[in-house]
Amino acid sequence: MKLNLKNPLVFLDLETTGINVVTDRIVEIALLKVYPDGREEEKLLRINPGMPIEWSPIMDKVPLKEYFVNYFASRKEDGIAI
Repeated sequence: MKLNLKNPLVFLDLETTGINVVTDRIVEIALLKVYPDGREEEKLLRINPGMPIEWSPIMDKVPLKEYFVNYFASRKEDGIAI
């Protein structure tokens, strides 16, 4: 999709331990910056939430195969041998 931009546009994605803004924490911040000339710049920051990440009922809606593929891929990116 070609965007007709006059200024750069940034997309933000947050991954969190849950949806409660008081008790849950951010574990990943991803940014995608699209420039008017079509260039793209990506940034990814993983954050230790400083708390255990418990299984959540919302995870039951995600197919387990997809969940574990993403989990193991992220561990590999972090340099953790699986």
